[in-house]
Amino acid sequence: MRSLVFRVLAVVLAAASLPALANEAAIRKAFAERMPNAPKIDEVRPSAMPGLWELRIGNEIRYTDAGANFLIEGELFDLKARKNLTEERVTQLNRIDFAGLPFKDALMWKNGTGKRRIAVFADPNCGYCKRFEKGLQELKDVTVYTFLIPILGGDSPEKARAIWCSKDNANAWLSWMLKGEQPAKATTPCDESAIERNLALSRKIHVNGTPAILLEDGNRIPGAVGPAELEKRLQALAAPASKS
Repeated sequence: MRSLVFRVLAVVLAAASLPALANEAAIRKAFAERMPNAPKIDEVRPSAMPGLWELRIGNEIRYTDAGANFLIEGELFDLKARKNLTEERVTQLNRIDFAGLPFKDALMWKNGTGKRRIAVFADPNCGYCKRFEKGLQELKDVTVYTFLIPILGGDSPEKARAIWCSKDNANAWLSWMLKGEQPAKATTPCDESAIERNLALSRKIHVNGTPAILLEDGNRIPGAVGPAELEKRLQALAAPASKS
């Protein structure tokens, strides 16, 4: 009797999921027909609002109706709970495994004990990165891992290679970013493959601009922030540990 109940329950649950599966397939089909040049839809799922469906394209969120007749670009708010549901979803999608980052492919420098860690994806010709780097010097007890990604064109690739291949590449990076001292060209053979791996990693985790700042809790800050704001974020990360 018990096994019969479980079989009946399984059939009921499967039947309940059929409308969602049918709608997902219909939405994908409709978009493929109506927007053949649009980026690939990675995920289709019901949103928190009845009748509204979430479309995930990479780490970006769009919305549509069940018939895929309308496309909405914007944010969905839960007014009762006072939450930005789109922002929460994007934050979730952008979260990364900080401990799993390939730190061997990054430049590293630290101030003080270095007990607080951040990772930064940066281009040597990025003006915002230079401003951010100067602000970082004001932080205490921080370790900074910089993943070089020359994405801005011009001589960014040459500068990135010269910096990475320097005898003291962290110092070469800081000298260029803080003082404008041109990195010397490498005179000995150097393995530059880390830069290509960094570019591949940046695409994989959807880093679309520089600087991109990754925190130890897996969250990120898309763009340069001042030292006061970053200090506030780092202190917030340390707060739960201090209370335990």
